[in-house]
Amino acid sequence: MTLQMNRKPFITAAITGAGATQDKSRLVPRSPAEIAEAAIDAARAGAAVVHCHVRDPETGAPCRDVALFREVTDRIRSSEVDVVLNLTAGTGGDLTFGDVETPMQLDTANTDMAGATERMAHIRECLPEICTLDCGSMNFGDGTYVMTNTTEMLRAMGRMMTELGVKPEIEAFDTGHLWFAKQLVKEGVLDDPALVQLCMGIPWGAPGDMNTFMAMVNNVPAGWTWSAFSLGRDEMPYVAAAALAGGNVRVGLEDNLYLERGVMATNAQLVEKAANILANMGASLMTPQEVRDQLGLVKRDMPVPA
Repeated sequence: MTLQMNRKPFITAAITGAGATQDKSRLVPRSPAEIAEAAIDAARAGAAVVHCHVRDPETGAPCRDVALFREVTDRIRSSEVDVVLNLTAGTGGDLTFGDVETPMQLDTANTDMAGATERMAHIRECLPEICTLDCGSMNFGDGTYVMTNTTEMLRAMGRMMTELGVKPEIEAFDTGHLWFAKQLVKEGVLDDPALVQLCMGIPWGAPGDMNTFMAMVNNVPAGWTWSAFSLGRDEMPYVAAAALAGGNVRVGLEDNLYLERGVMATNAQLVEKAANILANMGASLMTPQEVRDQLGLVKRDMPVPA
């Protein structure tokens, strides 16, 4: 496969995520107002797409409260800043087993399993331009937690996304996830060409080395649009790697908390740093409208009526 640098990529800013980062940095946004403000600032810094989770405003713990998603959506759409809205649909697939001798005594405090319709409730309510589809299950870090997405769950959620006119962003944590994504397109569950996010360096998915990265890239079908990211200190190297391999980039506090060693970052600062790397490579950034035109997205400026 011959690779060509993407000289006009777009940046996605992953604003807050669902990881336990709320007490590691005071700059991780918690409330809908903070999340929306961070997304707007990231857009001003050059992000064409903002990827948003929501958190309990008091504790910072991840949640899937439809009202919180609605408030984030309304605040972003009511601002004067243009940006493509990408909401997570990954919540509701969190399964935490008991210990190795009693695995079916589930850790209910850290288990959140919901049906496809419930997992898609906030997508139906907010109608973002993009929403994520975690295209498989995996051991997510050490312990007893499993990110759970069965093939039939993914088919059901994928059909709902397609019927709603919301573009799925396929989250691929390993090559098998890309394999199943191609199956969903073959079956007509998802439209062709698809949109893919290559998620690198997350234990225990695809490791963040260049050999594995190129295996992931080489498994993305021609004509599909893709982005990539990695975690922590590898976040900025992957800005360069993704662009050089022909893709788009993602940065943000979901993936990395630091601007440099010992210096906590904001989302806008991470976007600005990524934009500078790309500019120094001779690339220019896509605008939100250019992303819409490329992906065939439906722009929704103002809040959707309740």
